[in-house]
Amino acid sequence: MSFFRDVNLSAATAGFVAVLVGFTSSVAIVFQAAQAFGATPAQITSWMWALGLGMGLCSAIPSLVLRQPVMVAWSTPGAAVLATAGLAGGFTMADAVGAFLISAALIVLVGATGWFERVMNKIPMAIASALLAGVLARFGLQAFAAAQTALPLVVLMLLAYLLGRRLLPRYAVPLTLAVAIAYVVARGQFNGGAVSFELAMPVFTMPAFSLAGFTSLALPLFVVTMASQNLPGVAAIRAAGYDMPISKIITLTGAATLVLAPFGAFALNLSAITAAICMGPEAHADPKKRYTAAVVCGGIYVLIGLFGAAITGLLIAFPRELVLAIAGIALLGSIGGGLHAALKDETHREAALITFLVTLSGVVIGGIGSAFWGVVAGAIALLVQQYGLSSKKTS
Repeated sequence: MSFFRDVNLSAATAGFVAVLVGFTSSVAIVFQAAQAFGATPAQITSWMWALGLGMGLCSAIPSLVLRQPVMVAWSTPGAAVLATAGLAGGFTMADAVGAFLISAALIVLVGATGWFERVMNKIPMAIASALLAGVLARFGLQAFAAAQTALPLVVLMLLAYLLGRRLLPRYAVPLTLAVAIAYVVARGQFNGGAVSFELAMPVFTMPAFSLAGFTSLALPLFVVTMASQNLPGVAAIRAAGYDMPISKIITLTGAATLVLAPFGAFALNLSAITAAICMGPEAHADPKKRYTAAVVCGGIYVLIGLFGAAITGLLIAFPRELVLAIAGIALLGSIGGGLHAALKDETHREAALITFLVTLSGVVIGGIGSAFWGVVAGAIALLVQQYGLSSKKTS
């Protein structure tokens, strides 16, 4: 099989780092969302089962078929919306599952009609690159902010990365991760007691539908998933230079959510943060072989689904500072590439810079995250500065 010929250590490490970063940075929000609907421990484990299988299969299988790194994740802002609305509205798990199904159906509709991809095709590359850089730069800032509480660890990781880039550039990130894990284990900071081995079992919940569930759960979940997750996800794909069937992939994530929603898969969507890790040059020197990183990532997600408690415990056993630092370091190349692509064209430079800054700010308006508002601000800036200029030059 060509996958085994194409995969290497850096690609496998990129897949693991993507899972480590994507999972540990937001799993607590998913737990809060489940608990907001009165989930039992068995139901929470079922959520991990459904989400792990959904993310894993939707990442690994399309990546193998397309031979491009397709990266699918859960909707972190969607989980935050659910956690807030669930507590405020007094909704049950049945109401939540009904909302998951409606939101998934809307995503399938948007993907099947091609509406979302047509909108994305109208966004200039400079704006899309600035959007991606703004999303990723927040993780870069967090990497160095982690030095406030773990200065020796962060400095050691940074030195390991810089030396790796000089001596073994293809393996700089794996080297950095290995050094960090060795340091954490030697210092007794690895919480191995969090690991318990047991198979996850799915728990089916019959959905309930209501107008209140549609307006308070389903519609907000759909909007934030498309605006705050799929929008930067497409930007990551375009910035990395891949030409994927976006509409088909969006449809796939919606269909997978429809199937797995009764077991706790609230929203599956394109990834931006973890996609940048697996699509960047650190994953593989050959862009045509970076799909292997996404396949490895998908395989680990499937293991998370099957062995929910054990893998969850293993991933959260690492110190938070290690996760933040390895995320920022692994994304340095993608951040730099995004900024370069965003700012190299002088005619789009200010609009791209506005997009970058608004996205980086993390502002949330009307429950919609900064990724969407960054694109809006950049588009307005571009419209004000460029509208009508081409016609004046030709007249």
